[in-house]
Amino acid sequence: MLGTILLIILILMLLGAFPTWPHSRSWGYFPSGILGTVVVIVIILVLLKRL
Repeated sequence: MLGTILLIILILMLLGAFPTWPHSRSWGYFPSGILGTVVVIVIILVLLKRL
């Protein structure tokens, strides 16, 4: 249950980190890249029943 909630929150954060606003275009994909990595790690942990 906790893993599912954490996964949903991380996916929402990942969607919010895409550089779509003019002031954040210079950031590149750095914020979404870090959150994407965290999401992949959480998915692996949930699939392995570690979280």
